[in-house]
Amino acid sequence: MAESYHFEYLDENKFRIRERAVRKYNTLAYKRLLFEYYPKLKEGEFLGKPIKTNEDGSLMMELSLPTDTMFKKVHGEMKLHYTVYPDKKIILLTNITPDGILEEGHRSELKAYKGVMISKSDPKRDMFKVNLLDKMNKGIGNVYIFMGIITLLLAISCGILLWLIR
Repeated sequence: MAESYHFEYLDENKFRIRERAVRKYNTLAYKRLLFEYYPKLKEGEFLGKPIKTNEDGSLMMELSLPTDTMFKKVHGEMKLHYTVYPDKKIILLTNITPDGILEEGHRSELKAYKGVMISKSDPKRDMFKVNLLDKMNKGIGNVYIFMGIITLLLAISCGILLWLIR
């Protein structure tokens, strides 16, 4: 049997905090991480896309975790960042992003608005994004954009007419 890789952490406390927040707020991503991705990584099957190859031969990787589409649009895609050292058989787990909302979710209980986690630091911004995306999905946003373009064209044409009249 081939020698397997083992995990090390850049900052284990911060990583575990984010990992627990993923477990709490996105159980599908946590289950995939724990039961599918980690075992494959330990076997030497590097998942995700390579970001950078360092001078020492290490490879920086980024693995997308399954996330709700609305969460992706509001907070960004959930990703596991890790570095592989093939000569030492070490995988350095560095980060899980978006780290802001994950750390905030660890410190205090986050509320949900229309099924999406809302940060306590700027809830109005997150609710605005959710409402805007919801309206765009329903098609109402397209009507407002269309009306805005028509209003802009009318204002420009009126300005041109006034300029020609003088």
